[in-house]
Amino acid sequence: MGPVYYTVQKINGDYAVLLSDDGVENTVAMALLPFGVDEGNRLLWENFVYTIIE
Repeated sequence: MGPVYYTVQKINGDYAVLLSDDGVENTVAMALLPFGVDEGNRLLWENFVYTIIE
């Protein structure tokens, strides 16, 4: 499985709603995301790790 790019659509308490570039919505626990993630951030998911990208 290759890398997946997401945009943080919404943060709702302990969870964030992510939207992949393919249009798939995914809800992820904030504990799994990088510190300081905010709505509108772009994320890269690769090797089971999320990274904020610019």
